[in-house]
Amino acid sequence: MKTTITGGAGFIGSHLTDYLLAEGDEVTVLDDLSTGSLDNLAEALDSESFSFIEGSVLDQEAVRRAVAGADRVFHLAAAVGVQLIVEQPLQSLRTNIHGTENVLNAALAEDAVLVLASTSEVYGKNASDSLDEEADRILGSALKSRWTYAGAKGIDEAFAHAYWSELGLKVAIVRLFNTVGPRQTGRYGMVVPNLVGQALAGAPLTVFGDGLQSRCFSYVGDVVPALVRLSGQESAFGQAFNLGGAQEVSILELAERIVERTGSDSSITLVPYEQAYAPGYEDMRRRVPNNSKANGLIGFVPGTNVDRIIDLVAEDLRQRGSLEARLMGKPGALAPLAAAG
Repeated sequence: MKTTITGGAGFIGSHLTDYLLAEGDEVTVLDDLSTGSLDNLAEALDSESFSFIEGSVLDQEAVRRAVAGADRVFHLAAAVGVQLIVEQPLQSLRTNIHGTENVLNAALAEDAVLVLASTSEVYGKNASDSLDEEADRILGSALKSRWTYAGAKGIDEAFAHAYWSELGLKVAIVRLFNTVGPRQTGRYGMVVPNLVGQALAGAPLTVFGDGLQSRCFSYVGDVVPALVRLSGQESAFGQAFNLGGAQEVSILELAERIVERTGSDSSITLVPYEQAYAPGYEDMRRRVPNNSKANGLIGFVPGTNVDRIIDLVAEDLRQRGSLEARLMGKPGALAPLAAAG
């Protein structure tokens, strides 16, 4: 099977690339390397079944070349991380809306199956016990970057659904909840590699607010196979599916576990939001996914717990010489609460 992955040099995309090559696919990756890295594709670059196109999803011709002849497309290219989204809202909006429409058009032209990666951010400030796919979206002001990002991803989903209902595009939508694991960088505000990096460097672990806000972290090794299985389910087309972890943990508890499991002597410092973001920055207190829909269709069960995720991320940072850990551990380095998605 011929598969195209936009954003394939990124954290999730590179794991998906390796998985599909091992399954025997011919894989083409389109990535502008703005946040991804060819280092993530080190193994793939040695494969005769792999090809790489450096380019942006905003470039219609590059998208058409990447998708030409594809049986299926995984659209992962997007602005990533709360920090980047807050700092570069205009570029984030363009990438997430115009780029997605380019990919939708290209997939439609090739009659390819498309899996569109969305995010738990679309639920906004809805802090229900268990968010299912029909849960209300509760967003703050459209003038605040976090909620414009959530709005843009919601538009992506609406575009995808309209392409399915009106034009017959075979598209499934996945809402990712804080996917983490090896290769993820803390550079754009991803909380787990940030905190693990600080712990390995012996620096204070910086947690925003009171630390009692909670998340469910999902392991990339659980998510990637689910993405692939959904692409093969005709009944998934035109629908959205949550893919998230099953273990709820507060950010303060996460930091405590990281200190314990890395054997670090680091302290934990609570940092007010206003010291890291522009005035008026908003966060949500809780975000817990209901995975029942994905479980019912493809048997999705997130099997990797938080402690194991911490161990895997720490091992990855150590294997990379702890360079990223040392950089993130510099005085004043901040660890935002959670990655978008």
